Amino acid sequence: MSEALRGMTKSGSPDRELAAHGGTPARATPWPAWPRLDAGTERLALDALRSGRWAISEMHNGQELYERRFARAFAAYHGVEHCIPTTSGTSALTIAFEALGLSRGAEVLVPGLTWVACASAVAGAGLVPVLVDIDPDTLCMSPAAAAAALTPRTEAVLLVHYACNTADLDAFTDLARRHGLALIEDCAQAHGAEYRGRPVGTFGAIGTYSMQESKVLTCGEGGASVTADTSLAGLMEQYRADGRVYSVNPGLGEPNLQDRGDVQGRNLCLSEVQAALLLGRLEEMDAENERRRETAALLDDALTEIDAFSPIAVPDGCTKRTYYRYCVRVHSDVKPDEVEAMQHELSHELRVTCEPLHDPLNDCRLYNPLGSPQKYDPALLTRIDPKNFELPESLAARQQVMTIPHFLLLGDYADFSDIRRALLKVSAAHGL
Repeated sequence: MSEALRGMTKSGSPDRELAAHGGTPARATPWPAWPRLDAGTERLALDALRSGRWAISEMHNGQELYERRFARAFAAYHGVEHCIPTTSGTSALTIAFEALGLSRGAEVLVPGLTWVACASAVAGAGLVPVLVDIDPDTLCMSPAAAAAALTPRTEAVLLVHYACNTADLDAFTDLARRHGLALIEDCAQAHGAEYRGRPVGTFGAIGTYSMQESKVLTCGEGGASVTADTSLAGLMEQYRADGRVYSVNPGLGEPNLQDRGDVQGRNLCLSEVQAALLLGRLEEMDAENERRRETAALLDDALTEIDAFSPIAVPDGCTKRTYYRYCVRVHSDVKPDEVEAMQHELSHELRVTCEPLHDPLNDCRLYNPLGSPQKYDPALLTRIDPKNFELPESLAARQQVMTIPHFLLLGDYADFSDIRRALLKVSAAHGL
């Protein structure tokens, strides 16, 4: 740590003593609110509420469905023809795997460091999640580890753009092409990110999104799948609406959905109020993402002055980053227990919960398919056991990376200064 920055922690006892141990927090005021409710979004949500039609399965009221308006806007944002909104990111993954028609028991490569739904959605579709270790530099699935995990049973790759990075799409599109694999991009943490100037979610056969409250585009709970493939879109449309499709030019009082029944679907439809919220918030997303990038750049510079910490490097090919979490890598000499203590202390300094990265899926309490064996094909149980896989790089990242939630990056320079001050206090308290 430079002497100039070290001096910032020596302005008096209240500033030096950590808030977790009775000192004064680095942050004195509330952070910018999340989720945000701007005037335009509120107007759209109120219109949906007052319309008397809250579900797309109800009757036409003379106005286009908000769900269709959002789907069109989100598809256009990605430069593709089709978007199918769903109840959650998990639902988006589910209909993606169903539409792809993979063989029952086929293997799907899944990163070992991600949210549990990535693996549970694969297993729930009658497929076998093969947990693949990460590239420690990007925190996303390692292309080399993925190539080593391929078997004759492998039919797909679920690639997750994680935390603040895009995965190596050059390598994975090539891998998928050479081995005839379906590539699905999970962009739940990457709304608005770009790879070589092109939106993520558009390189694979299907891109999936979560709009849960913590995400940078949210309606509380929701999701969507995007694709350029008309056939896949038609199947996903039915899979998420009990086999129904949109009615063509319905009359007033007629159903907005009509029966098709080419496949056995289920009800995974987004509500009209949620769709209205997303339509409004989509208008603000690019500006908010840019504000996050500006604050993140300041933090990247600040971390170069603190010996114990470093930022996560931007991978080659990532031309526009989205910060779902700002990640701080702690020096490898710092023991995991001490990193855990530092994360706890950082939360107290910032007066907000700063969560660690996810637990590796081979040792994740929430990923327990063997705890509910009745849900899965008995012949697949031994193959989906998460203990089958070793994920040393995922574990190392979980133990050495602290994170800061994205909404802390939405403020001004004074807000950035509070984050920097908090990191300096934590580092100094540990003599680093």
